Amino acid sequence: MRIVLMVLQLITSLVLIGSILLQSGKSAGLSGSISGGAEQLWGKQSRGYEGMLSKVTAIGAALFIIVAILLVAIQ
Repeated sequence: MRIVLMVLQLITSLVLIGSILLQSGKSAGLSGSISGGAEQLWGKQSRGYEGMLSKVTAIGAALFIIVAILLVAIQ
Protein backbone atom coordinates (compact mmCIF):
# COMPACT_ATOMS: atom_id res chain seq x y z
CA MET A 1 0.00 0.00 0.00
CA ARG A 2 2.79 2.38 0.92
CA ILE A 3 4.67 1.79 -2.34
CA VAL A 4 1.51 2.39 -4.39
CA LEU A 5 0.94 5.69 -2.59
CA MET A 6 4.56 6.72 -3.11
CA VAL A 7 4.30 6.02 -6.85
CA LEU A 8 1.02 7.97 -6.97
CA GLN A 9 2.73 10.82 -5.12
CA LEU A 10 5.53 10.84 -7.68
CA ILE A 11 3.09 10.89 -10.61
CA THR A 12 0.95 13.67 -9.11
CA SER A 13 4.03 15.76 -8.35
CA LEU A 14 5.26 15.45 -11.94
CA VAL A 15 1.80 16.35 -13.30
CA LEU A 16 1.63 19.31 -10.94
CA ILE A 17 5.09 20.56 -11.91
CA GLY A 18 4.31 20.19 -15.62
CA SER A 19 0.96 21.93 -15.43
CA ILE A 20 2.42 24.85 -13.47
CA LEU A 21 5.33 25.28 -15.87
CA LEU A 22 3.05 25.21 -18.94
CA GLN A 23 0.83 28.01 -17.65
CA SER A 24 1.48 31.49 -18.96
CA GLY A 25 2.61 34.12 -16.51
CA LYS A 26 0.04 36.62 -15.35
CA SER A 27 2.13 39.52 -14.11
CA ALA A 28 -0.68 42.04 -13.83
CA GLY A 29 0.47 43.31 -10.46
CA LEU A 30 -1.63 43.96 -7.39
CA SER A 31 -4.42 45.87 -9.10
CA GLY A 32 -4.88 43.09 -11.67
CA SER A 33 -5.16 40.46 -8.99
CA ILE A 34 -7.75 42.48 -7.10
CA SER A 35 -10.01 43.15 -10.06
CA GLY A 36 -9.49 40.04 -12.13
CA GLY A 37 -8.75 37.50 -9.43
CA ALA A 38 -12.37 36.81 -8.61
CA GLU A 39 -13.28 36.30 -12.25
CA GLN A 40 -10.54 33.74 -12.69
CA LEU A 41 -11.40 32.05 -9.40
CA TRP A 42 -15.09 31.65 -10.23
CA GLY A 43 -14.50 30.17 -13.66
CA LYS A 44 -14.73 33.04 -16.12
CA GLN A 45 -11.68 31.62 -17.89
CA SER A 46 -12.73 27.97 -17.90
CA ARG A 47 -12.48 27.34 -21.63
CA GLY A 48 -9.47 26.64 -23.76
CA TYR A 49 -5.93 25.66 -22.98
CA GLU A 50 -5.46 27.93 -19.96
CA GLY A 51 -8.70 26.76 -18.38
CA MET A 52 -7.72 23.13 -18.83
CA LEU A 53 -4.28 23.74 -17.30
CA SER A 54 -5.89 25.53 -14.38
CA LYS A 55 -8.19 22.58 -13.70
CA VAL A 56 -5.33 20.07 -14.04
CA THR A 57 -3.29 22.12 -11.57
CA ALA A 58 -6.13 22.28 -9.05
CA ILE A 59 -6.87 18.56 -9.29
CA GLY A 60 -3.16 17.69 -9.13
CA ALA A 61 -2.67 19.85 -6.05
CA ALA A 62 -5.66 18.27 -4.30
CA LEU A 63 -4.44 14.75 -5.11
CA PHE A 64 -0.93 15.63 -3.97
CA ILE A 65 -2.20 16.85 -0.58
CA ILE A 66 -4.51 13.86 -0.11
CA VAL A 67 -1.78 11.35 -0.94
CA ALA A 68 0.70 13.15 1.33
CA ILE A 69 -1.77 12.98 4.23
CA LEU A 70 -2.43 9.29 3.55
CA LEU A 71 1.30 8.56 3.50
CA VAL A 72 1.76 10.26 6.86
CA ALA A 73 -1.28 8.46 8.29
CA ILE A 74 -0.02 4.97 7.41
CA GLN A 75 3.53 5.63 8.54
